[in-house]
Amino acid sequence: MTKTSDPLPVLDSSCCGGTSPNSTTPIRESVREYYAAQARAGASCCGSGKANLLYPEELVTGLPGEVADFTLGCGNPFTVAAMQPGETVLDLGSGGGLDCFLSARQVGESGHVIGVDMTPEMLERARASAARMGVGNVEFREGYLESLPVEDNSVDVVISNCVINLSPDKPQVFREIFRVLKPGGRIAVSDTVTNGPLAEAVKKDVQAWGACIAGALDVKEYIAGLVEAGFEDVTVTPKDDSQRMKAMPTEMVFSAILSARKPN
Repeated sequence: MTKTSDPLPVLDSSCCGGTSPNSTTPIRESVREYYAAQARAGASCCGSGKANLLYPEELVTGLPGEVADFTLGCGNPFTVAAMQPGETVLDLGSGGGLDCFLSARQVGESGHVIGVDMTPEMLERARASAARMGVGNVEFREGYLESLPVEDNSVDVVISNCVINLSPDKPQVFREIFRVLKPGGRIAVSDTVTNGPLAEAVKKDVQAWGACIAGALDVKEYIAGLVEAGFEDVTVTPKDDSQRMKAMPTEMVFSAILSARKPN
């Protein structure tokens, strides 16, 4: 069944799966408030007013400073996204809109970019930036990763930058990504993962969820989740060094680029 942008329920999810409508969780509310505060303050992963350290300068050249320098990501999904003119791109957890605006450049006027975020303050910031820059091939929708306001089989590329780890029901996120992708479509995300399971005390720390630590999956579990959702050609590359993962201590949280493809 095709899903539309009807009013979205607030979901109560756990790391073990399962959702119930019309309720909230401490995790979700904590994450929402954390990122609402970032949007209000204009603070990024690089610090308020700091230059963007995630992307090469040539990628963000020409964007206003308040857009180019506002990011809460952990890597560069564009290294593997390989976007083409005319494609439709979906950005999960689009925040202030930077990755959407970069995608819009790559897919051109014949392409289309959809940003989905659950935080009204982020959506307001992104929409205002789009209006100021006159970007017409980008739209921002309010929604949850576990119930995307996007039609079935309608997207060529799904990107995300340090957001999937924030979901308390990642298997459902993977199923939703699979649903909205066209056959042969691909996923290219940057995310935090771990080399081994985190301690239970860390996973239950609500504040650590907003910091992209408590919700990080064991990289093997992340791969298994994508495969179980139906993806193939799953690859994982640690952000700094493709060989680095072999020497990592257990439970270490690190950033990685993950890619996969929906079968034709």
